[in-house]
Amino acid sequence: MSSKRPSGIKNYDAPAGGWGALRAVAKALSQQQIVAQGSATLLKANQAEGFDCPGCAWPDPKHTSSFEFCENGAKAITWESTAKRIGPEFFAEHTVSELWTWTDHKLEDQGRLTHPMLYDAKLDHYQPIDWAEAFRLIGEGLSALDNPHQAEFYTSGRASNEAAFLFQLFVRAYGTNNFPDCSNMCHEATSVGLPKSIGVGKGTVLLEDFDHCDAIFSFGHNPGTNHPRMMATLHEAARRGVPIIVFNPLKERALEKFASPQDPVEMATFSSTPIASAYHQVKAGGDLAALKGLMKAVFERDDSGRAAGGPGVLDRDFLTEHTIGLEALRKDIDATSWQAIVLKSGLTEEALRGAADVYIKAKKVIACYGMGITQHAHGTENVQQLANFLLLRGNIGREGAGICPLRGHSNVQGDRTVGITEIPTPALLDGIERAFGFRPTGDKGHNAVEAVDAINDGTSKALICLGGNLAVAMPDTEYTFEAMRKLDLSVHIATKLNRSHLLTGKTTIVLPCFGRTDLDVQASGPQSVTVEDSMSMVHASRGFLNPPGELLLSEPAIVVGMAKATLGDRYGIDWEGMLANYDRIRDKIEVVFPDFADYNTRVRVKGGFRLTVGASNRVWNTPSGKATFLVARGLEEDGAGLSADALVLTTLRAHDQYNTTIYGMDDRYRGVFGRRDVVFMNAEDLAARGLADGDRIDIRSLFSGDDRPRGVTGYTAVAYDIPRGSIAGYYPEMNAVIAMADHDRRSGTPAYKGVPVRVLRSA
Repeated sequence: MSSKRPSGIKNYDAPAGGWGALRAVAKALSQQQIVAQGSATLLKANQAEGFDCPGCAWPDPKHTSSFEFCENGAKAITWESTAKRIGPEFFAEHTVSELWTWTDHKLEDQGRLTHPMLYDAKLDHYQPIDWAEAFRLIGEGLSALDNPHQAEFYTSGRASNEAAFLFQLFVRAYGTNNFPDCSNMCHEATSVGLPKSIGVGKGTVLLEDFDHCDAIFSFGHNPGTNHPRMMATLHEAARRGVPIIVFNPLKERALEKFASPQDPVEMATFSSTPIASAYHQVKAGGDLAALKGLMKAVFERDDSGRAAGGPGVLDRDFLTEHTIGLEALRKDIDATSWQAIVLKSGLTEEALRGAADVYIKAKKVIACYGMGITQHAHGTENVQQLANFLLLRGNIGREGAGICPLRGHSNVQGDRTVGITEIPTPALLDGIERAFGFRPTGDKGHNAVEAVDAINDGTSKALICLGGNLAVAMPDTEYTFEAMRKLDLSVHIATKLNRSHLLTGKTTIVLPCFGRTDLDVQASGPQSVTVEDSMSMVHASRGFLNPPGELLLSEPAIVVGMAKATLGDRYGIDWEGMLANYDRIRDKIEVVFPDFADYNTRVRVKGGFRLTVGASNRVWNTPSGKATFLVARGLEEDGAGLSADALVLTTLRAHDQYNTTIYGMDDRYRGVFGRRDVVFMNAEDLAARGLADGDRIDIRSLFSGDDRPRGVTGYTAVAYDIPRGSIAGYYPEMNAVIAMADHDRRSGTPAYKGVPVRVLRSA
């Protein structure tokens, strides 16, 4: 690699965390002009009497320290609690056409929304509107549709349990199950795949299990950026000698070495702790092959052990009592050759056998995974193979062992738990009938991909978004943007301006809402909301800052306003009563979902309570009553039969980013500063195409499902340590390359991590 790097590209050798993280927090505080409470806001994050950080879903420890926030959590909090404001004067000064030319970072950096706004197409400006008129327009717009199935209702994972429950109640009373949700884009493969394997679509571990495990396997995630508070857990495990085996295409700095900002010795000595004991750079799209290789090695070790007169390495007592389907899995693994596994995974047989040896030696294994596993055309099968791997030695349903999906938004799991689903179960329908006296339709609704397709072909004409930035989050950017501009009614409930708000239809409304840090006062007094973390713990969140304007409403208040304007007194639902006191919402949640029994009492206990996860106690809620080994045919996570010059693109989040929110233009741990227009490539792949580090390139989709061209132009190639045949670029910019139709048919999850592309020199 040339010593002279492209502009803004540096070789970054410092550990993750440490002084670099503290400097970044200080920078975030200064740049966002944080409100008068200043840095004290951060000290209430993830505390028993404070608010839940909007950053990620990693659980809180039982004994919290004086500060339970991380660098990117601090960015999320300061981004929300900024003193910057964006009101009618701003929108009078800037047309929507002008705002469209701004970067996503610049749009959100303008500050918090303060007024309801209605787009005026003749003036090309957003104009202020009062709440009553906004609700009237929404009610009339929804009532004017030919049927309720012509409307889509999107939910972001930042919505509280209370807001999400009211939202799904409103929509089901309206008459549809069209619930595109941010889960569709991240861990839907978990929600769909794990119930068939172990009877529940959630992780089986608690945070305390990491104190007792003796091996951690990590697949397809970057905790230093996407859930940095997890680093405290990995740091502690590494320091007590737990082997941490990583499978990931890129060497992410936090999984290599980490300096804990709460460790006085590491901070004083500028030292750090190695995290991964082995780092296997699997090819993009090679996870399924790697998992089959691990299982093949385990089976072979079991065979040799038994042939030598020993008991083997499988947990036969567990397998006999608790599982079915092992024979079919074994047949599939035996039929898969080591040659094919090595070719597809990009890993050597020796490396996979070495990782399997760690697994076999350990008595208690936790497997963590992120969207590197789920966001593939066969992501559901990936999740199920990971469950298979753990089941072989009984590593689900006991202390110190289990499966740990790493969720993104802090309540993306909770939204699902309280009813945000396009496929309602009979139990959910029974519960709503029990609580509210009507039975909603059980027809399947739309997921995110189906919703965009329906909007594009005119089947759906209205979209209401409870948070988020749906258009930017979805793949096939040009297709998605074209679809959104066709809407008769689009409504966005938001804290800040984003690009989705600029995709205006016939009637487009932006409604400002409270954030997690804001004090929420209703008729009965200050309210708390609740959230569920990625380990099924439910706890309270209480904002304390004065909202950024007198006209903002809470998300529950906005949902109630829309419901009353649309439904009137249909079904006699006491919307105002629930809004006045959120305890009443929680009372109804426990009627619909008995697992929330005694909700208001239990959530007031420090740390909250855990929902039932049957598999954690070896209760398998599957048709057979047992955990089920499931077979994934072949080794292809994504498209097969690629041309000789094809590469597989995986999309990444930068360190100054959370999902579609861009806090800044740096990606510190990967050595990228002041820019995002880069694509990471193996130096040999560059050379094979006559390219070099710093050359300008175009990327073209090789999706074969239609003849629509997709791609991006004028990006800078950066030589990087990534397996041959794999390249990486930033999300959401690379969404323009991904076909809407390229998704997991079981879960609907777009294949953001396995996109077949061709790289060309820019003209």
